[in-house]
Parts: sequence; C-alpha cells; structure tokens
Amino acid sequence: MYLHLGQDVIVRKADVLGLFDLDNCSYSHITREFLKKAEGSGQVIVVAEDIPKSLVLVSEGGKTVYYLSQLSTATLRGRSAGIGFEHESGGTHGRIFREVRN
Repeated sequence: MYLHLGQDVIVRKADVLGLFDLDNCSYSHITREFLKKAEGSGQVIVVAEDIPKSLVLVSEGGKTVYYLSQLSTATLRGRSAGIGFEHESGGTHGRIFREVRN
C-alpha cells in the first residue's frame, strides 16, 4: 500500500516512520535546528507549493528522509486510515502515528 503526500509524491506505507504537525513541532528551536541540518545534508524533500503543514518521516534505502507536505496530518491520517495507522502519542511537539500490523 502507498500514501500520497501531495505533488505527485507517493511513499510506501510500510516505510512511513511518523507524521508530525508542523504547527505544533516547529515552535521548538531544537526541531528547527534539526530540520536545518537535515536540509543541509539533502534529507529534506519539500512537496508543497504553499507553506508546509506536516512533516513525514520515511525510511528509504536505510536512511531517513523528511518530507515536508502541504497536507495536514489530519488529511494524511485520513488517507492512511484504510492502511493501518493509529494515533500513538499527542505530545507537545506533534502527533505520532504508529503502524498497526495485523
């Protein structure tokens, strides 16, 4: 199964490590610094024409890739609802979803 992140970008659902709401997690200077370093090393892929709303962590070829999507975590969660994700933790830095394996 696959998850559409927007802008013709699709990832394998089995490779999704987490979905994060950028409105919540980007307030932290630690998150901003982390994303800046990841962007500098080429790990960040922007798939948004507008301001990104979510951060999607994906394992690709043994490395973690960070997709910035204009789709909200609620939209991505809705798209993934049929493919086995459930809410795991609300935290103060965003929402984390874990894959449910039957």
